[in-house]
Amino acid sequence: MEYALLQAVFLPLLLSPVAYILGRKMGPTPAMWFTFAILLYTTILVINAAMSGTVEEHYPWTSLFGEFGFVMDGLASPFAIIIYVLSTILALYSKPYMIHKFHEQYEEEQKAIQSSGGQSAVVTSSSLNEYVNAKSGLYFALFLVFAMGMLGTVLATNLIEFYIFFEVMLIPGFFLVALWGDGPRRKIGLMFLFWTHAGAVVLLLGFLMIGLTIGSFDFADIKESEIPQDIVLASAVAIAIGLGVKLAVFMFHIWLPYVHGSAPTPISALLSPAMIGIGAYGIFRLIVEFLPTTFAELSIWFHIWGLVTMIYGGAMALMQDDIKRLLAYSSISQMGYILFGIGSMSTLGLAGAEMMYITHGLGKGILFMMAGIIIVKVGTRSISKLGGLAGKMPITAVCAVIGALTIMGIPPTSGFMGEWILFYGALETAIDEGSTVRAVTFGLGLVATALTMSYILWMLKRVFFGKTPEHLEKVKEGSWYMTAPMMVLAGFTIVLGIYPEMFLKTIVPYMSGVLGV
Repeated sequence: MEYALLQAVFLPLLLSPVAYILGRKMGPTPAMWFTFAILLYTTILVINAAMSGTVEEHYPWTSLFGEFGFVMDGLASPFAIIIYVLSTILALYSKPYMIHKFHEQYEEEQKAIQSSGGQSAVVTSSSLNEYVNAKSGLYFALFLVFAMGMLGTVLATNLIEFYIFFEVMLIPGFFLVALWGDGPRRKIGLMFLFWTHAGAVVLLLGFLMIGLTIGSFDFADIKESEIPQDIVLASAVAIAIGLGVKLAVFMFHIWLPYVHGSAPTPISALLSPAMIGIGAYGIFRLIVEFLPTTFAELSIWFHIWGLVTMIYGGAMALMQDDIKRLLAYSSISQMGYILFGIGSMSTLGLAGAEMMYITHGLGKGILFMMAGIIIVKVGTRSISKLGGLAGKMPITAVCAVIGALTIMGIPPTSGFMGEWILFYGALETAIDEGSTVRAVTFGLGLVATALTMSYILWMLKRVFFGKTPEHLEKVKEGSWYMTAPMMVLAGFTIVLGIYPEMFLKTIVPYMSGVLGV
């Protein structure tokens, strides 16, 4: 289809005001279905483009920055598909969760007015409906812009274009956390904005060093041999740091547990599986592909950095009682797996790292949705106050177990294929190079997988099994708006685990080409 990628990126942005007006005038249900329809259409465009092989679109822009364009190739297509599949099904999931959140905030605002000595409004169904309608319109408009920013970053063909989309997705992310998060949401929203913007500025410095040296910001013009050695190393380090903040790897992870713990759960389910992994996409595209010689020098450091992140995130997850903070630290650990695979510098290690992004998106999306259902139906996020919910929420429990198996890397889920290929590639490099360091990191990486199994199984046991506390006797299953999206992801991860070739047939040849194998 002509202009398919342009439509996929910009339709959600252009139609976001319509979602706002629909929500404000007609309520959350029309806004939700409109948002779902737009994202479903654009997801079909993305999948169709991915099935067509490499698709490129180029448009005139400005002589200062070069060409504006989009590319869908073996690297971009898995990221783009996961981003929009998650966005589409989370649009449905958002409706009951956000209505619950709007009701909570309305009551909080009325109590705040009373406690400050003011005259609170009489709570009527009409005043509450007006409040919910206004908030839902804004939520779905921001949701569309957030999805669009993520996709634009992945499909960009120009350094400045990449940076613009990279920054665009921070703006709706900030408002979604600051307006509807839990706890000190404005402070946490600012933390998210400052950390990720600081990372983006460092990233921009790396881009400027490359672009001003070669005289172009277009991806097609970047040739490592034309950049002086000192500049290319400095720019690679700046890009790695800037993307490391987004990836929330060790040392730059501080913001993530707070933001994922505070954000509305549908947004946590986008931030964790989809958004932070875009940092990995940037490393693939900007360092592995465009700066291969420098990447070869830095690869062992990426490998070790990933290992430390895996172990740190897993150990911290094991200590959490808040279910969302546990999943947040789990995301840090999983990003470590991806960086570990990138640092392996082998075709299968790199392919496994990209597969880990896909499997993390599916597994962690399921687990965050599970957490949201528990928050809505039980009213607590404390794992120590839960137990025996499998009998009360059978669909949620089954889906959560499938999501947990995906994160642990157990067959027949997609997680097994991702971890198997990743560790195979890491071991292959260690043997080929005869590297003791890589052999040790490989062994410690396997230890990290035991940590992953520990915190996931411990969480499942305490949440879904054992004796049901008295205060949970009347708990019921979540609505179909919440359980059906989980079931879709659960089915997807099993299908992908049985038939991984649907992604590997594009990922492996791409990685082979990048490494010149």
